[in-house]
Amino acid sequence: MKIRLCILALSACAAWAQSLTPVEPALAEIASTRWFNQSAMSPDGARVAYVEALTPGKSAVQVADLKAPATPIRVTAGDGKAACDEESVAWSPDSKQIAFLSDCAKADQFQVYIAPAAGGAAKQITRLTGLLANPRWSPDGKHIAILFTQNLPHRAGPLDPVPPDSGVMESKIYEQRLAVVDLAAATSGQSPMRQISPANMYIYEYDWSPDGRNFAVSAAQGSGDNNWWIAQIYTLSAAGGELKPVYKPGVQQQIAEPQWSHDGKSILFIGGIMSDEGSTGGELYQVSAEGGGEARSLTPGINSSVADFSWPKDSKYVYFSEHYDGGSAVSHIDPATGGTERLWQGDETIFTMDGGGVSLSADGKNSTLVRSSWARPPEVWAGSVGQWDKLTHANQAALPLWGDAKSLHWTSDGFKVQGWLIYPKDYDASKKYPMVVSIHGGPASSMKPAWPKPGFNATLLSQQGYFVLLPNPRGSYGQGEKFTMANVKDFGAGDLRDVLAGVDEAVRAAPIDGNRVGVTGWSYGGFMTMWTVTQTNRFRAAVAGAGIANWQSYYGENSIDQWMLPYFGSTVYDDPAVYAKSSPIDFIKNVKTPTLVVVGDRDGECPAPQSFEFWHALRDLGVKTEMVVYANEGHRFHTPAHQKDVLVRMIAWFNENLK
Repeated sequence: MKIRLCILALSACAAWAQSLTPVEPALAEIASTRWFNQSAMSPDGARVAYVEALTPGKSAVQVADLKAPATPIRVTAGDGKAACDEESVAWSPDSKQIAFLSDCAKADQFQVYIAPAAGGAAKQITRLTGLLANPRWSPDGKHIAILFTQNLPHRAGPLDPVPPDSGVMESKIYEQRLAVVDLAAATSGQSPMRQISPANMYIYEYDWSPDGRNFAVSAAQGSGDNNWWIAQIYTLSAAGGELKPVYKPGVQQQIAEPQWSHDGKSILFIGGIMSDEGSTGGELYQVSAEGGGEARSLTPGINSSVADFSWPKDSKYVYFSEHYDGGSAVSHIDPATGGTERLWQGDETIFTMDGGGVSLSADGKNSTLVRSSWARPPEVWAGSVGQWDKLTHANQAALPLWGDAKSLHWTSDGFKVQGWLIYPKDYDASKKYPMVVSIHGGPASSMKPAWPKPGFNATLLSQQGYFVLLPNPRGSYGQGEKFTMANVKDFGAGDLRDVLAGVDEAVRAAPIDGNRVGVTGWSYGGFMTMWTVTQTNRFRAAVAGAGIANWQSYYGENSIDQWMLPYFGSTVYDDPAVYAKSSPIDFIKNVKTPTLVVVGDRDGECPAPQSFEFWHALRDLGVKTEMVVYANEGHRFHTPAHQKDVLVRMIAWFNENLK
């Protein structure tokens, strides 16, 4: 029996994992990939601005004229020689300028800059201290709105490391407010910026009204990381003042991307049960901007999940991207008639910035996006929807160092379930192979084909001679809201039945040794891994990343407890039983599976004590186990050495226990 605990800012135990795991070719391929963080179409459809990642924390803005896309222009706040972090491109309404964020003036402090799209010096228009995000031009081009968190002392977002706890515990709330910059004042040396939203409200998203006199916002009081799940839609005068309530969703509906209708009389948004801020899915809704009315779904009963949408200024159609059947799709709808048409679908991941979707010209006839799949590395594309041409060729020499992928379908409890089966690299049909099941996080998310990124990614097990099953069980996006809500008050039960049925289908469909199957996952997938080994001994090895062992203690430990109420229906104090029935720790004596446990020591979403609790129990019960804690990491690892180490360890654990 082996019991090992490593606490890393990297320790010598990394050498043990590396010696067992020759993955350097695949890691080098991923490390050499050039990634794109954003792609934005100019309103006139003539140019595309995109953001290319250079090194961790450094990125560059490029503008390509679609008549000469091979010679893009670098737009920067610096001298073009030193690398800065530059992002969040926004086009002016006349397509002549772009606004963007840059830390060229001071490292790690963004400011807003504007620059001619055709090239030329950038002008700094803010001098602020704190976090800036999401600049957008007013319809008349005279102002820029920005989300601003004054004096924020650390990175924002629930995925980032939480500050270490010490001293008297108290809640210091830094509100993200909506601010407006007057461009005329900025260029004349006057004070250009006004914070216009109330100081006691956290603004998540916003949109200018067509006449530029108001904003639609999603907002909530209290901690921004925690209260996104209870945000409401409001309107706010561009002159500032109090927020006017428009729409309060029910407890099992979260909202995203409020946007004005063309006539300014209504607000559109995505509504649905969503487990993670930034991971959007649901149906497309419309509600009166005056408030007091019911929201109406424009896509009732849709068999996909709306991920992102845009209503171009000069088009009658609303365009929306979708999670669909393990892949992506783009459709448009005429809100006046309800007529919907799917324009494109594909087995890949698409995005323009944080979510899904395409960026469109004002008439909707031209678009841009970043496309990626397991067979195709990320590149920027442009053209009419579904008829895109490749705009960049940064990764044309990259070759996948993993096997082919096939979409599988199976039934479970009356549901049609989809998943991806990745074949071993250099697959030989005459051989039997082990398989690892990798369960995605969320649970409201979707496993879609995408070029692997550094870090915890089971796809690379293919390079080690494994089949890899990536299921999208109930609770996932991609098959409509009923499917996404199907694990409410039932975490681990129905979704595990879906996963096990998927294992049966994979073993039937391919030469897989059913006696050599492992399981892994991160976040909700880490919980599912912990839960799975307490419910069945079918799996020979497990790796639980940032998991949840005990929903009752987790409620009091994590920094985002509001996300749990839509799923459990009550607080743990009012209904502890519904939390206990899904807690792996209550079934811990059933575990026989060798289990590796990994976590960041400053994870606010799935705190490290959850992993300690599970590992401690396995250790005391004599189950083969190991735990690795990564120093100064949150729910998403940022340190390249840690991203590599956690992947290498995962592969080494399966090599040791399945091969």
